[in-house]
Amino acid sequence: MTRGTIIGGAFATVLVLFALSPDDDPAAATSPTMIPSTPATHEGLLYGRVTTDDGEVYEGRLRWGGDEEALWGNYFNGFKDVNPWVAHAPPEQLPKERLSIEIFGIELAGWESQFDLGRPFMARFGDIARIEARGRDLRVTLKSGTVFDLDRFSADDLADGLRVWDGKRGVVDLGEWGIRTIELLPSAPLGVAPYPLHGTVHTRHGDFTGLVQWDREDAIGPDELHGHTVDGELSLRFDAIRSIARRSPEGSLVTLLDGREIVLSDTRAVGHGNRGMYVDDQRYGRVLISWDAFERIDFSRGGTGPAYGDFPPGHPLTGSVVTRSGRRLAGRLVYDLDESETTETLDAPSQGVDYTIPFSLIASIVPPGLDEHDAQHARVTLHSGEELQLERTGDLGEWNAGMLIFFDGRQRPEYVPWPDVEQVDFDRPPVMYQPSGLR
Repeated sequence: MTRGTIIGGAFATVLVLFALSPDDDPAAATSPTMIPSTPATHEGLLYGRVTTDDGEVYEGRLRWGGDEEALWGNYFNGFKDVNPWVAHAPPEQLPKERLSIEIFGIELAGWESQFDLGRPFMARFGDIARIEARGRDLRVTLKSGTVFDLDRFSADDLADGLRVWDGKRGVVDLGEWGIRTIELLPSAPLGVAPYPLHGTVHTRHGDFTGLVQWDREDAIGPDELHGHTVDGELSLRFDAIRSIARRSPEGSLVTLLDGREIVLSDTRAVGHGNRGMYVDDQRYGRVLISWDAFERIDFSRGGTGPAYGDFPPGHPLTGSVVTRSGRRLAGRLVYDLDESETTETLDAPSQGVDYTIPFSLIASIVPPGLDEHDAQHARVTLHSGEELQLERTGDLGEWNAGMLIFFDGRQRPEYVPWPDVEQVDFDRPPVMYQPSGLR
């Protein structure tokens, strides 16, 4: 999410919308071209209790930024204030980058500097219990009890405010600086509410099925796809669309539920400016499919999506690390001096698809051998038995900060630099999240 204009500026602002919001358009239930919303619990939609700085309390369905993250499988993003694991690693063994001063290609001075070990924060809303505003920080408490303090001024998802469908006060927009706490809760019965987008995205190298966020943003039926036709501008609700196919770098062929075909072009959402499609594919957690890899999406009914209770609390990562010298170290693991729980994720791409895989799904990681210096991929095996060849960037790249292994009840862990890692094996967690998306 990009930092946008905060509703109400730097002060708490509450705007009660007496008109129906776009999500609750009554026409949606009667139009023959649209998938109807029906009274239901809609457990897949975000729900919570929000307390403002002036003590007002709002409870109901939530949506970040008014029209962005809406589902428990969507991610809350930020940047961690500190990295507590760095203190456990010998400074001389940490990754270093070479910096230099050059003029006309001639190096005048050069030096080595420790690579920045600050880390972004990503967590599914279904894994979060509470978010608190604390001045320059945001404190996020996971269901597991683990607490993270985030830098409020470094790309936090609260910057665009929060919309609440309060059961008594109607639709309320809250600005970032007016929010004190957000307690995430299991969804209560919501009456008529929208369904999440669900479908199968086809790429040149495979298909991915699950809940969808088009252009990283549009996630529910009433959201709209905007573009231009030969007759002018046109906006289409996603719940009126059967499929979208990439037609050219600048446009898409949209097929409606009634069979009509429309070519849309000249907007970011239907052309090369599209930021990609998130798909919550139960095999991998979540994938981001780039516009270059995208060929077509076929929408289908997928229920209301996983509920808050479908996301079990995370557990410490445990397993073993085999070093290139043949040592095997078993115990509690910290991967990349960062990830330490089963709900945290391995992030790496392959063929235009970025994988965000919860460690609870991963059985092992095998980097290329020392004699495979030019190898472009690492082998990631899932508990399902599937094997992925992921590119050596992100969490699998040269800037991986290495492994910590806490074993034999010792307070000080063993540190293994990433170049010395031959294989990492993860224990299967006692409870695994298996999202079906069907409810």
